[in-house]
Amino acid sequence: MLNMLNLRLQQGAFNLLASVPNLSPKIYAVMGPSGAGKSTLLAALAGFVPVQSGTLSWQGIDITSWKPADRPMAMLFQDNNLFPHLTAERNIALAVTQHRTLTKSTRQKILTALMRVGLEGFGDYKPGQLSGGQQSRVALARVLLQDKPIVLLDEPFNALGPALKNDMLDLLQILAHERKSLVLMVTHNPEDALRIAHETLLVSDEQVSLPVSTPDLLANPPPALATYLGKRVTVQ
Repeated sequence: MLNMLNLRLQQGAFNLLASVPNLSPKIYAVMGPSGAGKSTLLAALAGFVPVQSGTLSWQGIDITSWKPADRPMAMLFQDNNLFPHLTAERNIALAVTQHRTLTKSTRQKILTALMRVGLEGFGDYKPGQLSGGQQSRVALARVLLQDKPIVLLDEPFNALGPALKNDMLDLLQILAHERKSLVLMVTHNPEDALRIAHETLLVSDEQVSLPVSTPDLLANPPPALATYLGKRVTVQ
């Protein structure tokens, strides 16, 4: 279980309070108006933004002060954060090593990760030789290689076309289920949330809500979220 207990984040005049206990392994969407603090929340969970007060714990262990590399979390950013001068294999390898020479065991793990995301045979390609969807798959393979129980996604597939984005969301759902991962995915797209997240954390008015049913939330969004989305969402 992941527990956020009275976490207070502050950056200048911006404040955000998160008190969300007992998040279990499943996919949660993180939604809210622009500027509400969705990305800041994920960055704080990953250890990149300091917490002013409160406690973050995983499986009963206080990890509030842990360094990012030591936390049980892997983060996938919107721009994929790939190094253009490195091959797909080397980009993925950065998840586990900084050494130029890869061991046979590490290379096998990379090949397995590439195969799982449908990029077998693309290890020697650099990002500029790959399509946007293939770059996203390389970034996802790097997350897989980190083998962390919590995956944080900050609109990672937002730049992809609808069909390719749906493919990536479906792949994420399959992998999360197989690995029993806890996934927090920031999205502004209600269709994405409905596709893979049964529950959603709403970030609004300097607060992070308790998880609520995604279909229920989007069928009757609070005013701030409704204004941001600009329309009511048709929930099947």
